[in-house]
Amino acid sequence: MSSLTSIEAGSNTRPNSGGIHVAIISDGNGRWATAKGLPRSAGHRAGAETAREIIEAAPSLGIHTLTLFALSSANWQRPTQEIAGILRLLHEYLLTETSHCMEEGVRLTVIGRRDRLPINLRQAIGDAEAATAGGKRLHLRLAIDYSAREAIYQAACRFYKVTELSCEAFGKILVDFRGGSTDVDLMIRTGGEQRLSDFLLWECAFAEFVFLEKRWPDFTASDLHMAMQEFTKRERTRGTLPAA
Repeated sequence: MSSLTSIEAGSNTRPNSGGIHVAIISDGNGRWATAKGLPRSAGHRAGAETAREIIEAAPSLGIHTLTLFALSSANWQRPTQEIAGILRLLHEYLLTETSHCMEEGVRLTVIGRRDRLPINLRQAIGDAEAATAGGKRLHLRLAIDYSAREAIYQAACRFYKVTELSCEAFGKILVDFRGGSTDVDLMIRTGGEQRLSDFLLWECAFAEFVFLEKRWPDFTASDLHMAMQEFTKRERTRGTLPAA
């Protein structure tokens, strides 16, 4: 695993949270490839290699939950050939990385819709989730065909049936659509854009944000380390007064 020095979470981690939840909008694959005169598919493949490096480094940095935005529901509007390539790459990734996740104590889950995914990808997701269910070192969540608005809407459709009307009760329903995660502590977006793009809107209510110009294939474990160092410097009051 990564040799990067572990970061002490300190007051930035909620009691009993078991570590920090980092979410990453891994943007810039296509632009990275285009800038190099390569097909966009080469950028997505390079991005998958980056994901492997970041997943390997995460536990040593105090990260217990890592959520990666693999495919947005809005991405279906892209050319069919590009989406097909991304879906094939995701299927490939699950087939090759599941055994590695088991060895490294990584629990893998997928959030987002599954009904629009190819049958073989749905099967690979189910198999990977079952095989890695016992992982305790890192909870890796891949957001595939994911929309935060859709997740909130689906939870709201169920909410009217409950008797307890509160944010906490709504959150318990929403947990079915967000893979049992805690709130996001640190949100990182690569590629130069500074927006959430319909990603984890509820969970990011009190998240810290780090936006980087660097495109995802160029993002490294050292960049993650620096983002975590920036995170530990920030005072997180969550609406209360700063500590005396």
